[in-house]
Amino acid sequence: MDVVTLAYVFFFVIAFVWSVFLFLEGFDFGVGMLTRLVGRNDAERGVILRAIGPNWDANEVWLLTGGILIFAAFPPWYAASFPSAYIPLLLLVFCLIVRALAIEYRSKRPTHRWMNTWDWLTFATGLLLPLLVGVFWAGMVHGIPINAEGRFVGDSLWSHINVYSVLGGLALVSYCIAHGSVFLRRKLDVDWQARLTPWALRSGAVTVVLMTIFSVWTVLAYSADGVGIAVAAVVVLAFAAALITDRQGRTLTAFWFNGIGICAFMAQIFVALFPNVLPSTISDGYTLTIESAAASSTSLNILAITALIGIPGVIAYQSWSFWVFRGRLRPSELAQSAYK
Repeated sequence: MDVVTLAYVFFFVIAFVWSVFLFLEGFDFGVGMLTRLVGRNDAERGVILRAIGPNWDANEVWLLTGGILIFAAFPPWYAASFPSAYIPLLLLVFCLIVRALAIEYRSKRPTHRWMNTWDWLTFATGLLLPLLVGVFWAGMVHGIPINAEGRFVGDSLWSHINVYSVLGGLALVSYCIAHGSVFLRRKLDVDWQARLTPWALRSGAVTVVLMTIFSVWTVLAYSADGVGIAVAAVVVLAFAAALITDRQGRTLTAFWFNGIGICAFMAQIFVALFPNVLPSTISDGYTLTIESAAASSTSLNILAITALIGIPGVIAYQSWSFWVFRGRLRPSELAQSAYK
């Protein structure tokens, strides 16, 4: 396969990987926020965390894969975009580390102050992570200052921050709460439904509103063609369908509609970028395109072989893991939970 074709293939592979990341980690982030929004005491917050216990850390693999693919397949894209958000991305990595510590360490000392501190950190990282990811990708669509050599020449703290990118971040935060609420309604028993349902419906409604505004803005400003309009419509309709089915009590259907919606959201980002990978706000002539930012033919071929082996393997493992832990948590499991 020639280098140009491989470059376009990897552009869409990267979109797929980031979509899977937001689908899987979306309910993890949401559950993290719901520990404080729904949990009334240390024991209840332990129950909430128990719901994501078998899978939350494995879901982070998709974030690492998404970053590695950009680095390996499009080195100039990586070299310009990651320094442009150096401080926010450092904060993102810090949040991932703190979240892992918070979930694992909260049970190490059976005191309220200890567990309460870690639970607040779980909430804060669950809020910041989708916000940072949304700002990063929406900021990518908006563009950053890149010079003729393809180098970032702006301020790494503010380059991605604008009204459009903040809207994208807030839309992701709302989606994560809605997605996490639906997930918990599938995992916990009926005693939790009365508290989880209002959060699911309210955050679902906010998600529909924010995603609609974001999608319309994206179409008008960045992708006013047939494909862009179609993808934006899928975003709005999918999240609306998730809200409607959730109101009807069809939580599994709502869960998958949320998945369709977030995949369409990321597709919208990449459709708005196409055929570029990173627009320059200095001059259109400095914009990095898929072809100009692609790695060498040898690098892309090696990466293709690795991806063909690795990505299906990860999908197979995680599918098996979710299948094994697909049922509701039993009272006996919750009573013995290490997270209580």
